[in-house]
Amino acid sequence: MFIIQRNTYFFVNLRTNFETMSNQNIKTVAVLTSGGDAPGMNAAIRAVVRTANSLGLECYGVREGYNGLIHGDFTKMGPRSVKNIINEGGTILKSARSSEFKTPEGRDKAFENCKKHNIDALVCIGGDGSFTGAKVFNEEYGLPVIGVPGTIDNDIFGTDNTIGYDTALNTAMEAIDKIRDTATSHNRVFFVEVMGRDAGFIALNSGIATGALDILIPEQKDSMEELFGTFRKAEKVGKSSSIVVVAEGEKLGNIYDLAKATKDEFPNFDIRVAVLGHIQRGGSPSCADRVLASKMGYGAVMGLVEGKSKVMVGVKSNRLIYTPIEEAIKKHNEIDKDLLKISEILAM
Repeated sequence: MFIIQRNTYFFVNLRTNFETMSNQNIKTVAVLTSGGDAPGMNAAIRAVVRTANSLGLECYGVREGYNGLIHGDFTKMGPRSVKNIINEGGTILKSARSSEFKTPEGRDKAFENCKKHNIDALVCIGGDGSFTGAKVFNEEYGLPVIGVPGTIDNDIFGTDNTIGYDTALNTAMEAIDKIRDTATSHNRVFFVEVMGRDAGFIALNSGIATGALDILIPEQKDSMEELFGTFRKAEKVGKSSSIVVVAEGEKLGNIYDLAKATKDEFPNFDIRVAVLGHIQRGGSPSCADRVLASKMGYGAVMGLVEGKSKVMVGVKSNRLIYTPIEEAIKKHNEIDKDLLKISEILAM
């Protein structure tokens, strides 16, 4: 009974505080997911909907990202709409990349649908492309927007981690651990490609975690001579099997070309290629991603009612922060150079 009374008091105060601090007169919030899906997006949707409800706001979910804004695919959501989804991967609102939203005509349709549903503010869960769309939409029509970084790549500036990164990282690690078992059993060399587009965060961290011989990422200048030199050092110390983790955006070449060049240089190597692909996007989100998404979803709604707009909510050193969307788009998280040194030292 005491807990119920305390929670009731808490929510009453949230509503009171909202009425005091809101400068935007926001009564209805819409939330959408856009771009590539990431584990934890559902937890973020849940947090947005339930935080809005706790403040007495109406909330709509928009299906299939900006396409849903254009085609009026809105669904009213309440606390029970988001039950039992915190543990689910993907996004219940679906996601899409919208070429029509890139046109003035498409954005005009989207705004007319927002007006039709009395939408006062928009929460966009996605990556830098999704944030670019939100930024332009705000500048053209004045609708308050806040971005929530949902991408496995972890390349968005303004937050220590993005939603989905931790889960994708653990998925990659578990897969590489299994590949190592067969590599060791057959004295093979495996080239393993992980996702991350033009960012090497998954490759670097999963490579260190799995004891990779070498890690190739787009943020550093790699060469075939250096890779071959690493293999020669490994032979000298008696390594009979090896894992090379390659980020999909590696500038040295695609993984099959790298494997072929290595085979040409070392004909006796038994070389295999494994592309992990989209298994890294799916699966139940980790505890870290569920908590992160919950913080960010809450922070997005609270930011809107405090009068913030055209910003991205992030978490740095366990504290909620807000970064201008333009800055989040233009800048990128940097690879930890200490980790690069550590990966080289621990590989042998």
